[in-house]
Amino acid sequence: MKDFSNASFPPEVISVMEVAFDAAVASLPEPVHSGHVQAIAESILRAAHGGERDPNVLQRLALLELQLIQR
Repeated sequence: MKDFSNASFPPEVISVMEVAFDAAVASLPEPVHSGHVQAIAESILRAAHGGERDPNVLQRLALLELQLIQR
């Protein structure tokens, strides 16, 4: 994982990331594993840091990446 400890995002981007994160985690089957939640968060942070601002795209990217790392 890239270190995002020094990353900063404006409030509107944090809102977009929160929407994407909540939707992605809510779509996971129970029980939800903490590793999956962390992978989703990292993916959303990476994509937002790269400039993506659409919450639907952030959610899809995170879920697709999660599928890839599970294989």
